[in-house]
Parts: sequence; C-alpha cells; structure tokens
Amino acid sequence: MARNVFGKCLCGAVEVTVTGELGSVGYCHCSQCRRQTGLYYATTNVAVDDVTIAGEENISRYRASPGAERAFCRTCGSALFWKGDGEKTVSLMAGLFEGPTGLAGGYHIYCADKGDFYEINDGLPQFAASRS
Repeated sequence: MARNVFGKCLCGAVEVTVTGELGSVGYCHCSQCRRQTGLYYATTNVAVDDVTIAGEENISRYRASPGAERAFCRTCGSALFWKGDGEKTVSLMAGLFEGPTGLAGGYHIYCADKGDFYEINDGLPQFAASRS
C-alpha cells in the first residue's frame, strides 16, 4: 500500500504524511495505552524515514516507561504515536488517517493486561505481551 497517506489530530494542529507502507493495525491492550486512550491503542507501524510531520511545535512527548515515548497534540490531546528508543519504525495511531486507508487488523498485544470490560473475539493473533 505504498502511496501518500495523510492524517491529522482532532484540531488539525499536527499533520502527518506517510509516503511508504502502512503496516497492519496492531492493538495494544496494556494498562498504559488504556489509560491514555480509554480503551486500547490501534496503531500502524511505519518506517520513520517515511513520515513527515507538520506542526512539530504542537506535539508534547511523554515517557510512561523507560525506552519509549508517547506523543500527543498539546492543543486537542489527540494521541499521535508511540516510538521505542532507537527504533526505525514509529507506531502511528490508525485513527489519524483520512479514509479509506486500506488498513486491516493484524494482531493484539499485551492481552494478559487487557481491561475486564471488553472481549477480544475478532480471530486475530493474540499475544500475552509483545510480539517479540
């Protein structure tokens, strides 16, 4: 799915353009992602070199755990991405992109930590922790 894909936060202060492949959607059920979003993260992994961000000055970064940062719009609070230190990919929030995206669910991670108020029953692979 190599093409330009455009996305933005709720208020439009941060815009994201991806010029490469969007990965399948990964769903993270860890307690940190649930606390940030209210449910779970739905992200697509993209090569860092394929991402252009406009409105960088409107991004706040937060380290909820060592080795990674979460980014969100400092104006509207939209979650933007998760990036591990030294990683060559960034996990962009799938909801940023204008449709149709062609994205499809791929897997669930940190299922052992998922909330007790919902079920995972879509048939996708489930991992107790990360995929690695």
